[in-house]
Amino acid sequence: MTPHLALTYLWMLARGEPDALERVAIDGHDPVLPSVFHVGTLAAATIAAAGLAAAECHRIRTGIAQRVDVPVRDALVAFRSERYLRVDDGPPPELRHPVTGFYATRDGRWIQLHANFPHHLQGILNVLGCGGSRDEVAAAIRERDGAALDTALADAGLCAALIRTPDEWAAHEQAHALAGLPLFDIERIGDAPAQPIGAGDAGDVGDAGRPLDGVRALDLTRIIAGPVAGRTLAQHGARTLLVNGPHLPNIAPLVIDNGRGKRSAWLDLRDEVGIATLRALVRDADVFLQAYRPGALAARGFAPAELAAERPGIVCVSISAYGHAGPWARRRGFDSLVQSASGIAWREQQATHADGPRHLPCQALDHATGYLAAFGAMIALARRARDGGSWHVRVSLAQTGRWLQSFGLVPDGERARDLALDDVRDRLDRVVSPFGVVDAVRPAERLSATPPYFALPPVPLGTHAARWDD
Repeated sequence: MTPHLALTYLWMLARGEPDALERVAIDGHDPVLPSVFHVGTLAAATIAAAGLAAAECHRIRTGIAQRVDVPVRDALVAFRSERYLRVDDGPPPELRHPVTGFYATRDGRWIQLHANFPHHLQGILNVLGCGGSRDEVAAAIRERDGAALDTALADAGLCAALIRTPDEWAAHEQAHALAGLPLFDIERIGDAPAQPIGAGDAGDVGDAGRPLDGVRALDLTRIIAGPVAGRTLAQHGARTLLVNGPHLPNIAPLVIDNGRGKRSAWLDLRDEVGIATLRALVRDADVFLQAYRPGALAARGFAPAELAAERPGIVCVSISAYGHAGPWARRRGFDSLVQSASGIAWREQQATHADGPRHLPCQALDHATGYLAAFGAMIALARRARDGGSWHVRVSLAQTGRWLQSFGLVPDGERARDLALDDVRDRLDRVVSPFGVVDAVRPAERLSATPPYFALPPVPLGTHAARWDD
């Protein structure tokens, strides 16, 4: 699988104009980072797809076509944006709690814990009945069998994954459910008249501005995949409003990295005032992006069908961990857990002859799924401009992981040299923000007429009022 073949697959699956592919160039190939998986192909293809969709939105508004260029190396730097973030020339960001990681079980298996949120950590300790140090957790897990502990933690609503081989995952009921799904869905869910993309049509580049100028996007996401999708819409001009609950945990460096280009407001959806305020925002929104577990927002009246009734022409985007079908549809998960459950971490361990499981050298499933979500949103906006309708885009980390595994393996890919901060300084932009002076990775896609950029610096959560006008 080459980057251009992967991009062609994405574009054809989305029913994009075939001629548009002639205006894209992807330079480079795997391996760029140490991995036996085609992570560079995944990065370049998903970022190029989002860039091409933005270019098409601009062409629909102006009639002007433009070129899109994506170097594989730059795409992989973008896929590690949180790793290269620096504030006031300080140390690397701390992204993981010490208890997060791999543990050997009594029956010779491995299990991964995800304990970055305080309530998840405490829940794990409650199930294990042990203290909070890594050594205490490791000792407790050595007294448990892997599959039984995996089930016990999942039943408690916690975040963990038994390390499976690719064959074990292929035999799993959830893998069977994923095999029946496309990589992503872009589904019409209601009728509405055709509506222009954002600010509408204009005669030239100067009049039309950026591809998504005037598009209003609600971003109800946290951590990486969803926030990357909202960030991608913002870098192409969308007016993106991040909506978080004041009671929900976050990871500070990710708020900074993925908050660029966005406004940020608090809304508590546990009370009627918060729900009413979000409904008011929806009525003037074009995109509703969310990454809560399937059914969580529907329980509060924000299912896609209800959103389409409230705001005909809305584009809903839903991101999940394990897909919307199968026994794990409501299971909590993160990128690293999906890698562990689906055989990716096992495969990386085998290639490197490591003592334990190993993850990909970047949060590839998170980032790729985020770019696919933004890609789907822009394709849906283009369809709305042409055909009308309300739309629902669905993506998941597990579906993205399945696609990556279908690419095959990179011979000797594990031997590639890693990219340290000094190797990627040419890809960093510096901006003054309320957090301090931020050095962060710039967008990887290069559009010839409307280069992406962030019009706003990252801001602390809840900086703005929950409204569209400032």
